[in-house]
Amino acid sequence: MSQDRSKEHFQELAAGFLAGRISRRHFIGQAAKLGISAALLSRIMTSGAYAADSNLIDSSPDYPNESPITKERIAFLKNKPYKGQTINVMVLKATVGDGLKYWVPKWEEETGGKVNVAEAPSDTLHQQIFSDLQTTHKYDTYMTGAWFYGDFFVPKEPYIIDVDPYLKDPKYPYWNPDDFIPAMKTLYSWQGKVYGVLFDSDCQILYYRRDVLEKAENQQKFKDKLGYDLPNPPKTTKEMHDVATFFTGWDWNGDGKDDWGISLHAKVNEQGFFHFLTLAAPYVCSPNNKYFWFHPETFKPLINSEGHLRALEDYVKFLPCGPKEAISWTLGQGWTLFLAGHAVMEPTWGDLPTFAQDPKESTVKGKVGATIIPGTSEAFDPIKGKWDKFDLNSVGNVNGGSWHCVISRFSKKKEVTYDFLAFMATKKNALYNCTHGFTGVQPGMKFEYFPPVGTGKAEEWVEQGWDGDEAKRYLDAYYQNLSLPAQETYLRIPGAAEYWHELDVRVSAVLAGQTQPKAALDDCAQAWERITERYGRDKQKKLYAESFA
Repeated sequence: MSQDRSKEHFQELAAGFLAGRISRRHFIGQAAKLGISAALLSRIMTSGAYAADSNLIDSSPDYPNESPITKERIAFLKNKPYKGQTINVMVLKATVGDGLKYWVPKWEEETGGKVNVAEAPSDTLHQQIFSDLQTTHKYDTYMTGAWFYGDFFVPKEPYIIDVDPYLKDPKYPYWNPDDFIPAMKTLYSWQGKVYGVLFDSDCQILYYRRDVLEKAENQQKFKDKLGYDLPNPPKTTKEMHDVATFFTGWDWNGDGKDDWGISLHAKVNEQGFFHFLTLAAPYVCSPNNKYFWFHPETFKPLINSEGHLRALEDYVKFLPCGPKEAISWTLGQGWTLFLAGHAVMEPTWGDLPTFAQDPKESTVKGKVGATIIPGTSEAFDPIKGKWDKFDLNSVGNVNGGSWHCVISRFSKKKEVTYDFLAFMATKKNALYNCTHGFTGVQPGMKFEYFPPVGTGKAEEWVEQGWDGDEAKRYLDAYYQNLSLPAQETYLRIPGAAEYWHELDVRVSAVLAGQTQPKAALDDCAQAWERITERYGRDKQKKLYAESFA
């Protein structure tokens, strides 16, 4: 291997190690083969180090809300270090915003600081964040969707700061980004540096009623009608359609009312278009193609490819399998139908099985199964312009906001702000968040998953009110989705919110019967071209390429 190539290979290895994509052992082994000096290796390993584990103790009776906690942290808190200081936080007006607000009085009591929380609805959050960054600088931190990231890095000096310096200081609440599942650490980072502080970790999988699919009477009826065994659970999109259709329009739960095959939450300007992205993934992404959004060389939109079109046509087929009102339902309305026991399936985020554990919200505790989003037998390669056949093409996703806070470059109270955000990221508090539905938070850290992939324990979830077997089914499927070899990439370039808005309104128009799928996607592609021209094609192409690095 040439010297230049060896240097390039080592740089790739180092970037992968620091971003959490490759293990410490693999990094050291490969570096040794390249003849890298021990001194250089040591500097790189240290650059990724966080507050020393040797200073950690499991808990302190004086500060029961933090576990583990450093000895330096205990000493730092003795005199209420932030007494008289107030920070301003902008959050999403949704469950994740409620989740953040839950921790405010606990942090205030511990530190003496104060937190003012302002809420913004989903359809104006992006606008309000960037208006403040460009004008008033009122807020110290913002709860961002991961797709806002590209916009934070438009200026030469980014709008937000990386948190690495704080991570290395043991006086702050302890959390370690190395505990992230790699797919999630990517969404909290930019070019190898961590900018976001742990909160939410979204992806979409399929939840279903195990008891209903296991019922012998239903299995026989399905086989008599469709000629094959009832899939438990569905593994292909066709099977998912068949199951949804079969369970629609009759009283399978025995309460005297007709029930449904699927529940959706498809309201425009909310988060309904994620349904389309999730269902479209296996029609476009595959072992042969990773590009879902744009052509890597021309930066022309791929959104109106044959694969995307097939996916949108399939999405429309699900509509009669749920209430017609679903096209205007928000998240909570879609979840309610499933939790009340009136829908067999729902593709959505991890909030659903979390709410299912709460008897005030749910009638289905202990009855919920979880699996990855069903795959397809063929996928369209939009780069080569051809369909590829597979036994089963299953594709993972990190669809959703993965809502978390970032710190404004203009904040005059960065240290105080980071302290509050890191307080919610400590292991004890993060585990509480992902086991309680009202927080809107899902698991993204290794300590939240069970062996062999993580270090968590089922008893920890049972203590939070979970059915232990249901927790295992949920986490197994969630992790499998996040670690599938083929993944639908996340769009994190300037203007992502605008691109997605144009897609959202057109998908909604198709669901409402106002336009046809092909016309909608062709029109969306033209709208995307206008956005690209405004931002600059060459700049967008470069950043898009970097998003795959």
